[in-house]
Amino acid sequence: MSYKSETIAVAIERMNRQYFLPAIQREFVWKPEQIVELFDSIMRGYPISSFLFWDLKPQNRDKWQVYKFLERAVHGGTHNELANTDGANNVCLVLDGQQRLTSLMIGLRGTYVMKKKYKRRDNPEAWSPQRLHIDLFSDPNASVDSGDVGVYFKFEFMEQTPKPDEKNHWFRVGKILDFDEAAKFDSYLEAAEEALPDAVSKGQARIFRRNLERLYKAIHDDEVIAYYTEIDQDYDRVLDIFVRANEGGTKLSKSDLLLSMVTSSWDGVNAREEIFSFVDRVNSQLTKRNEFDKDFIMKSCLVVSDLPVVYKVEHFNERNLTLIKDNWPLIKRSVERGVDLTNSFGIDRDNLTSVNALIPIIYYLFKNPNVTLRGSTVFEARNAETIRRWLIMALLKGAFGRASDGLLKDIRACIKDQQHPGADFPVEEITAVFAKTGLSTVFDDFALDEILSRTYGQQQTFLALSLLYDGAAWGTMPFHQDHIFAQSAFKQRELLQQNRSDWYPKKDRLGNLCLLLAHENIGKQDMPLPDWLATREPDFLKRHLIPENPSLWEFDQFPEFLNEREKLIRRRIKTLFGQ
Repeated sequence: MSYKSETIAVAIERMNRQYFLPAIQREFVWKPEQIVELFDSIMRGYPISSFLFWDLKPQNRDKWQVYKFLERAVHGGTHNELANTDGANNVCLVLDGQQRLTSLMIGLRGTYVMKKKYKRRDNPEAWSPQRLHIDLFSDPNASVDSGDVGVYFKFEFMEQTPKPDEKNHWFRVGKILDFDEAAKFDSYLEAAEEALPDAVSKGQARIFRRNLERLYKAIHDDEVIAYYTEIDQDYDRVLDIFVRANEGGTKLSKSDLLLSMVTSSWDGVNAREEIFSFVDRVNSQLTKRNEFDKDFIMKSCLVVSDLPVVYKVEHFNERNLTLIKDNWPLIKRSVERGVDLTNSFGIDRDNLTSVNALIPIIYYLFKNPNVTLRGSTVFEARNAETIRRWLIMALLKGAFGRASDGLLKDIRACIKDQQHPGADFPVEEITAVFAKTGLSTVFDDFALDEILSRTYGQQQTFLALSLLYDGAAWGTMPFHQDHIFAQSAFKQRELLQQNRSDWYPKKDRLGNLCLLLAHENIGKQDMPLPDWLATREPDFLKRHLIPENPSLWEFDQFPEFLNEREKLIRRRIKTLFGQ
């Protein structure tokens, strides 16, 4: 079948009526600036690449779950709504071109909800629904003359359409769809020109007309949507076409393939909605805020179900997918328990540097469904602390940054071999697995130097600091990284005059940091260190590994204090890991 073409106006009219998305498609990920670039290309007459459709025959319509194109995108991600195709004629599923078609829908009929600057994400007033506008007074040829290779036409997302003045005349792009006949557009254009302020120059009026005419032509006249329609109903063939079509664009997530197959194999269960809903839960409804995606969930499914860890289509056969479906309730519980446990260590989206490091913990909990590691029994307390230290070590060492699939496979085998009622988390055996890959779990002087070089605010700084303490309510109480010698004491000009300029960068080193409860940190403020330490309870120095010699608490002894505290930290970490 040869390629066909149609106008953008026709395509927009067919979206969510005839054109839909298969479950295999990833979610919409384009940013506002990418939408602007797309519309700029269309206005300049540039090709926007071809599209690939799949014509679904009526007898196969109920076999596949299909989704609507977004009309309201939210910065940070939006889930597509399940579509009802009852009564729809000639249903076509978009295999290639979802991002572009959704962008056209957002720009012409929809909104893009964006977060306002300096507002917290959890503040409802921080979010602003905005529509695409074009400034009809902006001359695109000015960009040509300046040699600018960026956006020529002045598009911008706005919450409200500003009133026109002598400099700008903003037009909501979607209004162009109102003119489904040339006569309607001509009448509007004539009236709009007559309504221009007297102060508008003839040159501006020409630009106004030219831009509006170009927009109308680009949407209603130019057949820029060139598409090929696949009519074969064999799902495997269509899946292969989809993979090949997407190889040149945004990398196809392996979980998208798995999700599409799971969706088609779980009779009576909307797997996509189930998994997306679960991702939302572990991200926003547990002890702390997390940032997992469906790839993490699907890889966890493979690992805990004792299936091949490496993503290959042939691994997702009917038997394996059925196994995942049967395991799904326990998989969900295990993932949730694993994430909740990790959150209780204070580890969340701000400092979790490798999500794969959680999967061995999830597998251990999957094999021990009655274990939470959140209780106070000797067994649970011991294993919770063992896992906390192991996880932080793995994150600090970057253990899962290379060959993680093979590593997960070997660790899984190790945990499986050690399983019996009341089995501990096999940290020694896992350490041996690491050693076989050439990764040392020993905190030698080099590794300790690297840890001590961590500075205030870095992702791994909290992880390293938390190792200094035996236990705390990391997940339920807000802790701050606090400077022991207050930042305000380090004034660059004074340090330079005192020949102490090398002190300034050292103030942020891990050796000058500790973890304090939020109210403690606020109460400390800029109090001189000797005065503040005098107000603390007797075990405070020992708990925070602060040198007990009071002479080191004076600011002019800062280098000596830092040296002594780093010795205490080195000793603590070596002791923790049996060195």
